Amino acid sequence: MKAMNMKKKAGFTLIELVMVIVILGILAAFALPRFADLGGDARLATLDGARGTVKSAAAIAHSRWLADGSVDSQAVDLEGATGITMTANGYPTEDDPGIGVAAQISDDFDVTTGMISVLDGGTARTNCNFTYDGTDGSTDDGDVSDC
Repeated sequence: MKAMNMKKKAGFTLIELVMVIVILGILAAFALPRFADLGGDARLATLDGARGTVKSAAAIAHSRWLADGSVDSQAVDLEGATGITMTANGYPTEDDPGIGVAAQISDDFDVTTGMISVLDGGTARTNCNFTYDGTDGSTDDGDVSDC
């Protein structure tokens, strides 16, 4: 009788291990969909970052235009960005040679006539963009329905 009491269990039984695996599988099935599509959040954050970059670049280019004498449509040179085309109001134009060069976003975004769209695999996303206005350097909230 004493010999049986002295014997201790070592390890887990097979049924205990199977139950743990089943519980982990159930938890993973509920948690996975929450984390599966993070690409949309990343594109939205990228778009928000670009909006801030465009606003800052427009303000800096406008300041440089004013410092250079406010000559109508004179190209502006900034450190790292030269030949930025400007509007008569002194803000970068709404195209790639203007705000695209000033904000240095041409590689990651499609910049066409004021519409700045996120590139996804080299293709501009149709409804993941914002608009830049070259008359006053402002941006809108944009369309984020497909980010």
